[in-house]
Amino acid sequence: MQAPPHQIRALHTASTVTVYQAYAPHLGLPAARDGCFPAAWKRDRMTWIKPSFLWMMYRCGWGAKEGQETVLAVEITREGFEWALARACLSHYERALHPDQASWKRALRAAPARVQWDPERDLRLRPLPYRSLQLGLAGEAARRYADEWTVSITDVTPLAHEIHALVRRDELDAAAKLLPEERPYPAGDDLLRHLRGPRRDKGDGGRAGHEDDEGR
Repeated sequence: MQAPPHQIRALHTASTVTVYQAYAPHLGLPAARDGCFPAAWKRDRMTWIKPSFLWMMYRCGWGAKEGQETVLAVEITREGFEWALARACLSHYERALHPDQASWKRALRAAPARVQWDPERDLRLRPLPYRSLQLGLAGEAARRYADEWTVSITDVTPLAHEIHALVRRDELDAAAKLLPEERPYPAGDDLLRHLRGPRRDKGDGGRAGHEDDEGR
C-alpha cells in the first residue's frame, strides 16, 4: 500500500526519533566521537534535519559529495522534534493554509522552524510518488537541537557505503535489509495540519536548504 503523500516516516522509539545530516569530516567526526555537536557547529545558522535515510543519501550522494562526507544519525527527543513541528511554517506559500503571500512571509520570518516536503527516494535514489519531511531549524530551534534535544550521534557513513555498494551490484534485497527501520511517526492532525499542502506530483525541491546551511 502506498504511503500518504505527506507522512513522517522515521526510526523512532517511545521517547526519541532519529534524523540524518551530512557534514564535512572536521564537524561530523568530532560530533560522532563526542556524542554532541562541537563548538564549531554554528548555532546561529539554519540546519536541516531529515528523518529519511534514503533522502539523506540522495542529498549527500551516499556521502561522496564534497562537504558531506560524514553522514550522521542524530537521535533526538520526540519532545524537541514535536516542539519544532508545532512551531514550523511551510517553506513555500500555500493558498489553502495562508490568507495571502504577505501573511505567509511574516509567519516564515517569525518561525523557528520550516518544513519542506520533497519526493521520497528508493534505493536507486529515484523519486517516489509520496513525500519526505525536511525540517529546517533556525534560531532557538537550532540551539535547542544542538544543546538540549540531542541524545546520541552515530557516524553511519560506513553503513551508507555498504548499502551503496550493494545497490551498485544490483543486490537490492540485501541492501534493503540494511536500511534503518523507518515506520510512520505518530504525528496527529493537530501537529501537521498547518504543514500539509496539496499533493504535488510534479517538480522536485531536491534540496532542503541552501549550500550555506548546516547539515546538508
